[in-house]
Amino acid sequence: MNQMATTEKMLISDKLQEHYPSLEPELRRELVENAFIRDFKAGEVLMKPGQYFKSTMLITKGRVKVYKEGDDGSEFFMYYLEPGNACALSMICAARQEQSELLARTTEDTEVILIPIALMDNLMSKYRTWYYFVLETYRNRFEELLNLIDHTVFKGLDERLEFYLKKQRGALKTDELRLTHEEIANDLGTSRVVVSRLLKAMEQNGKLKLFRNYIDLKNLPV
Repeated sequence: MNQMATTEKMLISDKLQEHYPSLEPELRRELVENAFIRDFKAGEVLMKPGQYFKSTMLITKGRVKVYKEGDDGSEFFMYYLEPGNACALSMICAARQEQSELLARTTEDTEVILIPIALMDNLMSKYRTWYYFVLETYRNRFEELLNLIDHTVFKGLDERLEFYLKKQRGALKTDELRLTHEEIANDLGTSRVVVSRLLKAMEQNGKLKLFRNYIDLKNLPV
């Protein structure tokens, strides 16, 4: 084994231990032997509608934004993937050899561990911790989607915007949200003018403060 391959295996081992400690040691050793690491720059597309998967992804650094793409080319924000997360869609599509229906793009430099789909059935039957990890990944994404549907279908746009801002604050771990009104509008499937008007109303109600390059969410209720 050459030095580069040895270094990569050691890196994978360290990343799995750091971000996926619940996986049993034997499973982590098998992943180290078969998986590989790939780095993506901010703004790169990881998956797109119509794509087939050759591997499933474990996120070890950075952040990935997952969208549903409309017929008119619009993008509707669904959820983030962060270190310690796995891509449930890649697990499902890879295992069933189906095409992706979602778009995923990095929002910052991102590192992922890629697990070949040929291993999926074996890992599910051989390792209980992987079986539960996959189930937990599905459950978390399903709950996020139910929450999203609730706020999309049954709430007004003002409530959807507040929910969106809280979700962004939690995901980005900061009260200073550096997103443009245009980006927020795209994520919510509405217009920049409407978002600007609603943000201004929230500022007047003392829920946030608008600045030139960011939105201050310190006063936004949890």
